[in-house]
Amino acid sequence: MNMNTLRQDSLAGVVVFLVALPLCLGIAQASGLPPFVGLLTGIIGGLVVTALSPSRFAVSGPAAGLVTIVVASIESLGSFSAFLLALVLAGVLQIALGLIRAGRFIALVPGSVIKGMLAAIGLLLIMQQIPVALGAADENSLLAVFRDGFTFSPVSIAVAAAGLLLMALWSSPAIRRVKSLAWIPGPLVAVLAGCVTTLALSHSAPALLERLPLITLPEFANLGALVSELEAPAWQALTNPSVYVVAVTLALVASLETLLSQEALKKLRPQNPPPSPNREMLAQGAGNLLAGFVGAMPITAVIVRSSVNVSTGAQTKLSIFIHGALLLICVLWFRDVLMTIPLASLAAVLLYTGYKLATPRLFVGQFRAGAQQYVPFLATIIGIIAFGMLAGIGIGLVAQIALSLWHSHRNAMQLARYDDHYVLRIHQNLTFMHNPRLQALLDKIPEKSVVIVEHDNADYFDPDVKAVLSDFAQNAPQRGIRLTQWPVT
Repeated sequence: MNMNTLRQDSLAGVVVFLVALPLCLGIAQASGLPPFVGLLTGIIGGLVVTALSPSRFAVSGPAAGLVTIVVASIESLGSFSAFLLALVLAGVLQIALGLIRAGRFIALVPGSVIKGMLAAIGLLLIMQQIPVALGAADENSLLAVFRDGFTFSPVSIAVAAAGLLLMALWSSPAIRRVKSLAWIPGPLVAVLAGCVTTLALSHSAPALLERLPLITLPEFANLGALVSELEAPAWQALTNPSVYVVAVTLALVASLETLLSQEALKKLRPQNPPPSPNREMLAQGAGNLLAGFVGAMPITAVIVRSSVNVSTGAQTKLSIFIHGALLLICVLWFRDVLMTIPLASLAAVLLYTGYKLATPRLFVGQFRAGAQQYVPFLATIIGIIAFGMLAGIGIGLVAQIALSLWHSHRNAMQLARYDDHYVLRIHQNLTFMHNPRLQALLDKIPEKSVVIVEHDNADYFDPDVKAVLSDFAQNAPQRGIRLTQWPVT
């Protein structure tokens, strides 16, 4: 490491910290957990997972994509401590997946299902954060907006709207061209604007400040005090079958998001040799195992923070360690500053994140790609919103497999007519599942025809297919049909 590398890594670490800080706080808040839990998760991801990860650039921490799972899991299990037990088990399962080299199977997940998963996460984030943006500090359901007695907070709405406008402005070409502003993350600008609003209202309009919910953090005199506040998993919940369902869901979805982030990161900054997905699974599993023990949230590699790390010129893992250390310093010594952040500002950050995950351009692109893309895409979204993450992904996979099989059957064979000659083209190996299509094509061939079969691309017909072909061949002479290049003798 030379001084130039140290300078680049230091700058990248500071910028990643500035991006991660509001996201860690906002994701914890959206999950119904104290903001401190989000910071703790970012610290574990930045220090522990980074030490074990094979990637020099992947930043791990709490992910917006797991918010809906965390909320639903805590509700179904009845307590955060029971959820922590499920997180411990999920970490063990991830380690096991890494040991059996399951990372290579990420390539089997269709792109339409992955995009559907990300879009569903974005929609759920938007639905959860609208009440917070409207001033409901204790609600995470969009239905709360329509309940009797719900009171809108104009100041919360104004802060959230200002945050959204600032982030939209910060992503515009006009700001990107100004180098002195482009390196400052848009979410941080939105959060700082919220802090300025808090300070201004505290001096000029304290009554309005009462209508602007702020984040709350416990006070830690030192590192030992911080450790004493950590929550432990509820080991007695081992007898609860729901714990294992949550553990499997967390392990699969967290692993999927991590490996997808790694694939995307390869396109931004290739590494030679490329990071092993199996070693990454081991690192993430160890991180989630520790997170479950100390009372944190699920950890994944996050493409947003990772891409910022790369774009700001990171050269080594040092940048990620710096970001983790800065998060720890914030927890210990900058509590009062963090407690000036309005919940509406964090809601704006997550609403903007949700919009980017479920942008209308994504829906338009999927529809333009045809039914084989948009049907499993929509099936995944509807399944996740209606039944949960794991079930929704399963529904999307089933829809994709069904469509692929249907198209495979439609294109496996073609029948063309040239006067009294019929050409049956077989493009692939045939199984019993192709029998209905094969029988339908053979039934179209009239008497006194010449049938030519082209089957150079097929080298296997299972017994049921051979039986159909044999029956047709035996009846052909009686119907005056002459067969050429018939595949069954």
